[in-house]
Amino acid sequence: MVNTMTNILVIVSILGSVWSLPTVKFTSPIEPFVFKHHDNQELNQLLQAVNQKCPDITRLYELSERSVNGWPLTVIEFSDNPGRHELLEPEFRYIANMHGNEVLGRELLLKLADYLCHEYKEAKNADIQKLINTTRIHLLSSLNPDGWDVATKSRTAPDADSGSNGESSADDGGHGMDWLLGRNNLNGVDLNRDFPDLNMGAYETGDFGIDGHDLFNQLDHNLQPETKAAVNWMTSIPFVLSANLHGGSLVANYPFDEAPGHGTGRKRRYSPTPDDDTFRSLALTYATNHRDMTKAGKCDPTDEDFSKQGGITNGAAWYSLSGGLQDFSYLATNDFDITVELGCDKYPPAEKLSEEWEKNQNALIEYMWRSHSGIKGLVRDVVTGVPITGAAVKVKNVTSGRNQFIDHDVQSVGPWGEYWRLLTPGHYEVTVMKDGFTPVTKLITVNGTGHEEASRIDFLLTPQMVDFNGNNVNTLNNLDNSIDANGVFGEPVDFDTNSNTFGTAASEDGEGLNYDFSNPELLQWTRILRGPSIESRGGMSGLLANRLAGIQQNDERDENMVE
Repeated sequence: MVNTMTNILVIVSILGSVWSLPTVKFTSPIEPFVFKHHDNQELNQLLQAVNQKCPDITRLYELSERSVNGWPLTVIEFSDNPGRHELLEPEFRYIANMHGNEVLGRELLLKLADYLCHEYKEAKNADIQKLINTTRIHLLSSLNPDGWDVATKSRTAPDADSGSNGESSADDGGHGMDWLLGRNNLNGVDLNRDFPDLNMGAYETGDFGIDGHDLFNQLDHNLQPETKAAVNWMTSIPFVLSANLHGGSLVANYPFDEAPGHGTGRKRRYSPTPDDDTFRSLALTYATNHRDMTKAGKCDPTDEDFSKQGGITNGAAWYSLSGGLQDFSYLATNDFDITVELGCDKYPPAEKLSEEWEKNQNALIEYMWRSHSGIKGLVRDVVTGVPITGAAVKVKNVTSGRNQFIDHDVQSVGPWGEYWRLLTPGHYEVTVMKDGFTPVTKLITVNGTGHEEASRIDFLLTPQMVDFNGNNVNTLNNLDNSIDANGVFGEPVDFDTNSNTFGTAASEDGEGLNYDFSNPELLQWTRILRGPSIESRGGMSGLLANRLAGIQQNDERDENMVE
């Protein structure tokens, strides 16, 4: 570790995961942002400066693992309630400098952090304020700080292919001796080939659903520390949308990166995900808001001219790779991730960074807004109101008579049973299902909302209950009859058809539960009287006791919840 850094561990908790944050002691006053190539210590100092300028909307934290050489993988978070996931607020992520010698994204994210702070606090930019107030944004400027060190030293070494200032000569276009030096981490591993490869299993089974339950059991190698940190991060926070910033070409690349087949002879070919429409739309959002991406030509005579495709490409149609971040993100989490190639020069000279920011600024902002496209909502138990996690959100596109299933489910996540489903404008049939519950289907319309939040569509699932005769009980009236006749729960439960309410009979101390089903979509459940804990009440079956105990816990969560 660098001796000039002072490490102070600040322990924070994110969704049950513990993260340590090293802080860097300042050696000089905070200064205005300067376009330059910031070294790893300067990177951390700059993020500290942004955090000090905007403490109310930012937080710094470190990923679970450090680089091979011990550098922290530091994230700056932007939110109107930093450090806390807010109900139905989408989580967004940018990662840069995964390949250490592809440095433009690193500098763009540092400038983006400075820009968001300034526009929110000083410029009072209403659009940026709205974005930060409705989105939790995470920026990781460098996933491969060790590779950056190697690439930078190779460019400034006395024997480098360079001009008198030690920089690579302008006419090499970044294609000189440093084209590959620093790309990998310090162990010589390409991090964008190191993620768990879930594609082959998906291709063989035809199941493209989230496969996040035994990720590490599917590994055939030990993950590099930087990769492990990213995997822990990606599977700990319910990201909705993200992008990975690279360099060496100018194109927005969307999944799949890996084509079907095995071995090195695998041919490149268009390999769409079930969400191909959405991914193409996401890639076009970045490309069309970039100053040059839709009209640029080739970086090299052997390259493709992506401007003919609107500045976008399917990854495997360009070239096939396995173990990539964006495919893993799609198959292992609810997150949709694309790879943005920012330009032909992997390591542009410092004097060009300001111009590159101008080219990318609008694209970076507009792409973040896409985390609000589609629909979002809560999944809850219609009887108790308790959130349901792990429910599958299935979608069929019925726009213009297509009647096409999108064979990729997202799942509701805890603790509030939230889901987000990115979709392009159109008409959809959305079904939510979970083992032990009756599925619910709704016909919905998605509009192009611009800078507005996604439409909220909640789902209330009815438990599938079985009486002593083995009959399914799936309606409220049947539930009432079954409980009265057979004593399924061990105590009388009444359904009042006049008041349209359902609840446990009040005990002598007046404790009981009352549910209002007059509008199932606006289910309200209240405790008549807070008395002894529900778990301690005699005569109640474990099933109902567990459901009602969940209500108590949910009450406490809702009372403390920041919306």
